[in-house]
Amino acid sequence: MTASKSTPAVAADHERIAESVSGTLAERNTVESLSAWQRLHRFFHANPTAAPAIVLLAAIAAFTLIVGDRFLSPFNLSLVLQQVTIIGTLGVAQTLIILTMGIDLSVGAIMVLCTVVMGRMAVDFGLPPFGALLLGLGAGALCGAINGSLVTRVKLPPFIVTLGTWNIFFALNLWYSKSETIRSQDIESAAPLLQWTGHAIDVFGARLTYGSLLMLGLFGLIWFALNWTAWGRHVYATGDDKDAAELAGIRTRRVLQSIYVLAGLICGLAAWLMIGRIGSVSPQVGFMSNLDSITAVVIGGTSLFGGRGSIFGTLIGALIVGIFRNGLALAGVDVLWQQFTVGLLIIVAVAIDQWIRRVSA
Repeated sequence: MTASKSTPAVAADHERIAESVSGTLAERNTVESLSAWQRLHRFFHANPTAAPAIVLLAAIAAFTLIVGDRFLSPFNLSLVLQQVTIIGTLGVAQTLIILTMGIDLSVGAIMVLCTVVMGRMAVDFGLPPFGALLLGLGAGALCGAINGSLVTRVKLPPFIVTLGTWNIFFALNLWYSKSETIRSQDIESAAPLLQWTGHAIDVFGARLTYGSLLMLGLFGLIWFALNWTAWGRHVYATGDDKDAAELAGIRTRRVLQSIYVLAGLICGLAAWLMIGRIGSVSPQVGFMSNLDSITAVVIGGTSLFGGRGSIFGTLIGALIVGIFRNGLALAGVDVLWQQFTVGLLIIVAVAIDQWIRRVSA
């Protein structure tokens, strides 16, 4: 009796097993039937930083052949890292916003405004250096909060919002600074802490500035936050499909607001690195860095359509720009053609992104 009653259940189990095996075989046959081009397509879609990493390695190899051993010298490579420190830091802020299908044209203006706040508070008002630094970081966070409120509460497009605030922050910068530069000697005597990020240490022939080390630490911290915290998963979900994220219970407005505030805070950090890099505070230097930050993000493989990308891809993108400019300069190429090459890289990167987004069947 027991055997006869269990026969239908056993048959059902056998049927489910057969369906599972047939499904697995069908999937395997589908994968095996893909062409090499389709497999490459799927690989780049699953690994967004692979393409920029290949470009970086190819550029290093090419310039080593063209320029010679001096290109690969530790001093020259550390110089490239110093040159991309500011753009890489702003690129972190830009990446967070682009991951949510936005864009921030005001990061450069926020950074310059923060440098002026730090410099004037320390030199003109005699505030302790650490207090001036904190006020500068706070000014950056406040600017980011303004951008975020206009995007999340007033529901204006990020492009229009940040285009407007770019002009507003730059005008405030000129007004507050009175278009005057704070000299390096004045900062050194009143607030040497603001120039600390420009100091360097020698490591096996390379000169690594504290600013470059802070930038690398920032990349590591944001990578951890995006990949190992609930907040990071919410960022990707919001950028991939905001409506679906809201249906899943994610408070997308709060996520977006936190991203813009954090981006503004990172711009404040970039301001500290900028003072250390040039030694002085100038209201005219760096306000167009927003374009360079977007360049690093796009070349690094982060999709302009949101939801896909890696923070380390931005670091690779910044290094690609730095490697190309440095290598072409050592090869004696005119600055005009250096800019031409960077523009061409942007177009190629966007074209590759469009191709990768079309997942093969």
